[in-house]
Amino acid sequence: MYRIINRFTSHPGKRDELIAAMTSDAGSMEGYHSFVVAHDATDPGVMWLTKVWENKDFWQASVNRPGFKESIDVAIPLVKDWGTTVETEVVKVLPD
Repeated sequence: MYRIINRFTSHPGKRDELIAAMTSDAGSMEGYHSFVVAHDATDPGVMWLTKVWENKDFWQASVNRPGFKESIDVAIPLVKDWGTTVETEVVKVLPD
């Protein structure tokens, strides 16, 4: 499985609006396992998105689907800092 983790910082007071924009097109997609949105425990402007796909090809196809570009266009003005992106290959999921 392929996992991508993104850290975003919103402009002050815009975190919930940014979360709504970033998740507006999330739904059932081929090869898609999970999409987790989290608030940072130490910084109220920071959010984390963790997406798990069967493989990187499914994730790459997801960015070309209808609605993706539109959600990013709404999100861009709400982002203060695009932060870090980490790609990982899942080796074990517990419990089995």
